[in-house]
Order: sequence, then structure tokens, then C-alpha cells
Amino acid sequence: MENVIEVNSLAKIFGNQTALENVSFNVKKGETLGFLGPSGSGKTTTIKILTGQLRPTSGEAHVFGLSTSSLKNKDFRKRIGVLTDNSGLYNRLSIYDNLKLYCDLYNVPTAKIDEVLRLVNLTDDQKKVVSKLSKGMLQRVLLARTLLHDPELLFLDEPTSALDPANSKHIHEGLRRLNDQGTTIFLTTHDMSEAETLCDRVAFLHKGKVQLLDEPKKLRRQYSDSTITVELKDGREIVLPGGSEGADTIYNYLSTDQVVSVHSNEPTLGDIFVDITGRELV
Repeated sequence: MENVIEVNSLAKIFGNQTALENVSFNVKKGETLGFLGPSGSGKTTTIKILTGQLRPTSGEAHVFGLSTSSLKNKDFRKRIGVLTDNSGLYNRLSIYDNLKLYCDLYNVPTAKIDEVLRLVNLTDDQKKVVSKLSKGMLQRVLLARTLLHDPELLFLDEPTSALDPANSKHIHEGLRRLNDQGTTIFLTTHDMSEAETLCDRVAFLHKGKVQLLDEPKKLRRQYSDSTITVELKDGREIVLPGGSEGADTIYNYLSTDQVVSVHSNEPTLGDIFVDITGRELV
């Protein structure tokens, strides 16, 4: 499977501050890669380099096989969608009219507006003026605009940071459908549950360095202590070793109808991040 993004030994220094140091990774066609880290870890800087907005201090970055230093032509722009915290919306216009302007810019039929509004759960709000929108609604309008021209590659910088759980779930479902259709997604977030939901692989970024990179389930298994918790009807929770050593005890509880639930004690991605970096994702 071809790589849509290839990054080798990437570094970015601002004055005496190192934002990225020796970062290497790739993103395959149709994959969702989560770039996870707290604020200030280098996530947004990475997106700006990969979209040609910043030049790296050293190292190489390629998108669609092209160096990011040559990505400012119109053909490249039509192949990507970028969601960041920079609005660029016209406050006096409605949601629909804002999106219509971008349809004209990208030569996209206006029928596409209804499709992207459904994806972000704004169909009933399209006549609202942008200046009257909440932060969460603005975020959804920006995402709709990002998707208008059917980009092959999406760069999403904290796409659900201002959204309530119901709208986050709705957008997650839409992004998974796009991914299933072959859209490649580069996602930055500090929300580990979002990463679990959307990402094929995740990279832990801390102080400008990639500390870990793998599939979420593999990371959880790697850092699991292999124990099992049995919740009993009398309210007790019994932690048992995995394998045959704990199997007999679990069987005894089951055979005497004492068990409410049995689950493995795999860590969350947040637990692993704290273990690796010593800090929370905030």
C-alpha cells in the first residue's frame, strides 16, 4: 500500500525553542493516523509543515510523493482538506452562503452543501448567520467547508474540541465513513477516546519527539499487566492473574452464579501516555 505521507528526521526550531526533533513516520493511503499529545507538543507545527505553510529546519517531508516545499500549487490544494482553529468564515453571511462561496472557489456543485451539512449535523441550521453561532457550531461549519471538495487527504487539528458528546459521535461516524471510502486522515488530538474510535495507528508526541507509534490495541496489550477483574454479586471486585492460574477461580465463581462481569485490565491510551511521558494529555 502506497504512503500518502512520508516524514524522515523532521525538525523545526523557532529561535531557541525546538518544536520538532527527529520526527519520522508515514501514513498509508486510506489510513487514519492519530498524532496525540498535549498542547505545545508540536502537533499543529507538524500539520503546517505537511501542508506547506512552514518549512522544516531539517529533515524531509513528502505528501503524495512531493516535497512539502513545493505544495503551494492549486492541484495540490484540491487534493487536501485542512481543519485548523483559523476561521476564515464571513460573519455576516449564513452557513449556507459561506459554503456556497467555497463551492464557487473549488468549482464544486452546490448540491454538495447538503451532503456535508448532514455529515456535521447542521442541515436544520444552514440559514443561521455565522456571527450568531456557538463555538461548537462554528467548528462544525469549518469541518463542513473542509470536506466540500472531497479531498483525498484530510488534516484535522482537534476536530471535535468544542463539541458536545452527541455531535462528536455524529462527526466520528461521518469520518469513519469517509475513511472506509478511501480518504486518508491525519488527526491531531489530545482526546484519547477519540483516537481509540477513529485511528488505525497512533503516535505519541511529547516535547517534539515521537515516543511511541503503533495500533491502539497493540499498545494496550503491550502495556497490559495481564490481570483480569471479576465483579461479584456481593459487590466485591477480585483481581486475578491471567491464563490458567486465574481460570479455575473464575470457573468456580461462574459455576456458583456469583459473577456480574469479567474484564481484562488493559490500560487506556491515556494511561500509556502518562506512563511513557510522565504527564497528562492537557
